Amino acid sequence: MTKLVKISIGFAIFGLISTIMETHAEARAFFVFGDSLVDNGNNNYLVTTARADAYPYGIDYPSHQATGRFSNGLNIPDIISESMGWEPTLPYLSPQLVEQKLLIGANFASAGVGVLNDTGIQFVNIIRIYQQLNYFEEYKQRVSELIGEDETQKLVKESLVLITLGGNDFVNNYFLVPYSARSRQYSLPKYVPFVISEYKKVLKRLYKLGFRRVIVTGTGPLGCVPAELAQHSTDGECAKELQKAASLFNPQLDKMLKQLNHVLGKDVFIAANTNLMHMDFIANPTRFGFVTSKIACCGQGPYNGLGLCTPLSNLCPNRDLYAFWDPFHPSEKANRMIVQQILTGSNLYMHPMNLSTIMAMDSRA
Repeated sequence: MTKLVKISIGFAIFGLISTIMETHAEARAFFVFGDSLVDNGNNNYLVTTARADAYPYGIDYPSHQATGRFSNGLNIPDIISESMGWEPTLPYLSPQLVEQKLLIGANFASAGVGVLNDTGIQFVNIIRIYQQLNYFEEYKQRVSELIGEDETQKLVKESLVLITLGGNDFVNNYFLVPYSARSRQYSLPKYVPFVISEYKKVLKRLYKLGFRRVIVTGTGPLGCVPAELAQHSTDGECAKELQKAASLFNPQLDKMLKQLNHVLGKDVFIAANTNLMHMDFIANPTRFGFVTSKIACCGQGPYNGLGLCTPLSNLCPNRDLYAFWDPFHPSEKANRMIVQQILTGSNLYMHPMNLSTIMAMDSRA
């Protein structure tokens, strides 16, 4: 290929991406699976302690009401929908998810879940990942009754999926308590491949269900969140064992996704390097307009990292100055930075391509 042709193709793709970002992407169904980083209210309908349904959660949401999102405002799926010009998805358990609303997609995520079924057992009643997939099968049946089976298959095939799992398998399982059952069963270097092998089964099931564009996020820097600093750090440095877990998990996840794509012969699974996305503003918060990446906006104790965010917690007056909203979850402003990398980030952040490139390529198909 000549240099001139390469440049021409480059400009053509750039033009397509620019057009999409300026005029918003053609509507396609959006489905979300995973944990509290992407749950937008399913746990509100469950009897569980893993809930974000009271003030000050939602303080910066358009309604200024708690919605079940573990955020002061919008979370990552909300911001992806907003950026694409799509209507935000509803929680699958919401009674409002009926008729035409079903065609937008649905959010099946549930705070507290992991890849493994024994992750988050302390939360009791949460929607574990295979139940999320079972709910999706139920969703397909409901949509088939609305638009027919063939159109439903097309809707699913042309949809976008975001799945976020893995962090809880460490924070709320392996490292939950000293000498946890899993830590007695596996050393960390053996536990990580076990979780990856189980995650692979989940992703293969997603493919079998008909999905062809799936963004898979890695874990963030697990040892750097305020909750872990409060428990394991004396000098503000990230907790070493949890950082080691993330450093083992994320490269193995990336490798597994490449292997799956190779076997399938197409780029179904897109790796989002959310660890690096977080580390950008954790390592240099002032560069991104934050006053701190160690102290949560809402919480108590060292780094505001102990317990839950409640009406009695310390609460910062300006959430945009804090990288973390509560002891575990990024603020809306940090979420917006993460989504910007999902949309337009280089191969360091999104592999083999970012979301804007996906949308450009699919619009030509």
